[in-house]
Amino acid sequence: MTDLPPELPRDPRHDPVLREEVIAALAILPGERHVDATFGAGGYTRAMLAAGADVIACDRDPDAIAGGQALVEEAGGKLTLVHGRFGEIDRLLAERGIDAVDGITFDIGVSSMQLDQGERGFSFQKDGPLDMRMAQEGESAADWLNRADETEIADVLFHYGDERQSRRVARAIVAARPLTRTGELATVIRKALRHPPGAPKDPSTKSFQAIRIHINGELDELVAGLNAAERLLRPGGRLAVVSFHSTEDRIVKNFLRERCGGDAAGSRHRPAPTTPLARAATFETPARKVRPGKAEEARNPRARSATLRSAIRTAAPAHSTMKEAMSC
Repeated sequence: MTDLPPELPRDPRHDPVLREEVIAALAILPGERHVDATFGAGGYTRAMLAAGADVIACDRDPDAIAGGQALVEEAGGKLTLVHGRFGEIDRLLAERGIDAVDGITFDIGVSSMQLDQGERGFSFQKDGPLDMRMAQEGESAADWLNRADETEIADVLFHYGDERQSRRVARAIVAARPLTRTGELATVIRKALRHPPGAPKDPSTKSFQAIRIHINGELDELVAGLNAAERLLRPGGRLAVVSFHSTEDRIVKNFLRERCGGDAAGSRHRPAPTTPLARAATFETPARKVRPGKAEEARNPRARSATLRSAIRTAAPAHSTMKEAMSC
């Protein structure tokens, strides 16, 4: 990977994971149009702007859009912020007269900004309302946990959090209802898993992740976003996806493998195709996956689970959208 020039600015509030590697994969030329499909605190967007791109940035969180207005002013007409889900980026851009772009970047999962705000209810480390809604609308984590049956909760914890003791945790959650605070939920999980105080890894991590993924429909959203990106990217356009969970990474890997003409491997979340795809490859062979180096992991512990996958769009017509069943 080619390093970025040293003058490329960093956002002091948010240093995005694999920043240099993402921008290198995008290979931005001045004047190109790029999409930051998960704006967050704007770390990737700032880097794209500094590399010379015109940027359309999307986020479903209204707080992220409001917080990005200063950067819109600073960018002097080169940045457009769009409020909406990244699974609908092709529609959102079509409404603005845009039907093709040179690059699209996804940073999957919760943003550092959301985690750091206890009142948003994403973190087991900060007590707050048990919310977890990225778009700040619809059913909250508390709503779901207080109505779902034990089996449904256990399935979500197992499939989306890889929690091997999901049934024990689900049983404890149901017994402790009603739950309204993140601190309450974290305490219930720790007791269920017999976590000694002061132990290095908090057992709440997997369950909080699983509940968040379920509440926000993140896996379905990822599939929709990848399909939308395939439709939007012009020939030679670049796709870069950073994920933080093995299931998310598997979805990206299988999507790119299918689209470059390979056979996707199945998983418990997504069965393998029963017949080979006989359509022209819409992406070139993906680049090798990239993981953070030790220096970045030391600087930002949240980077440890990150994986970057990237690929270049061919001129072949986009495949028909595949509706994947990702919910438990």
